[in-house]
Amino acid sequence: MTAVPPPTGPFRWDLVSPAQLGALLDAAPEPDLWFLPDLLDCAGKVLARSADADLYFVGRSPDSIFDLLSGALAATTWRDRCHQLPLSLWSDPDAMTPAQVAQFRSNLSHLGITPHGLAHRQRPVAFVDLVFGGRTYENLFHLLRRWISEERAAWSVIRTKVRFIGITARTKTSPNTWRWYQAAPWATHLPRRALVGVSLRRWVWEYFGDHQHKITRSFPVARWLDQDTHLPARDPKALAALAEAVAVVAYGRSPEGRAGLTAAITGEPTMREPWVRSLVTELRRPTTTRQT
Repeated sequence: MTAVPPPTGPFRWDLVSPAQLGALLDAAPEPDLWFLPDLLDCAGKVLARSADADLYFVGRSPDSIFDLLSGALAATTWRDRCHQLPLSLWSDPDAMTPAQVAQFRSNLSHLGITPHGLAHRQRPVAFVDLVFGGRTYENLFHLLRRWISEERAAWSVIRTKVRFIGITARTKTSPNTWRWYQAAPWATHLPRRALVGVSLRRWVWEYFGDHQHKITRSFPVARWLDQDTHLPARDPKALAALAEAVAVVAYGRSPEGRAGLTAAITGEPTMREPWVRSLVTELRRPTTTRQT
């Protein structure tokens, strides 16, 4: 039997319980959270359109959405529903080595995603990422589909348990508006409801996707096998990014952040569903949760 490699991935601070940061940010500049209104609206729609799924944020582009929700949901029953899948998936799956494919599967298994697990889980899994052309989702789908086939897991069941939430740059709405999944052959293997769109104003999308400094190092396929990725970056850009991320988590925990998130959720058609109403009730409940 082939040994399963241990999971790998870039180091990321725990920002919900940030005691480990110590005085690390004492000299960091005050972050400018100019994007908060758009972030709240986007995060609320991601939640409302998730179909009560466990959320897996792919790569680094949706970091701020993950951070905001981590703070806002920390005192709710959803506190363990947000996860990061820190993989860059631009490489062609057919060009990956067997060792890289094995590492991909090890990393997903570590997060609770396996063919068997997908087939037998109660809640669906929703992947969340900023989408331009959909290449990351295409590669992720093919890697998962191949794994499911090899394990002979029940694809007819699994295809109803997986959702892809694509966050796109907002354009003028019209009958001819392009949807990120419409030209994707792989998307035809999933139910239409499994492909979800959320939009951001273009300059906010470009900030998160192209310009925002991140607190973790990029993790492309060429680094998946590295076992030395568990060290934090401490350069000035990384520390500025850390200060911003800490502030986003703190805002998510605040009454103002939770109220803004609730407002975005209640504007969605899914508000009529019991699980959404239950989540909104929790978000509206006063909390005395302290940072530790």
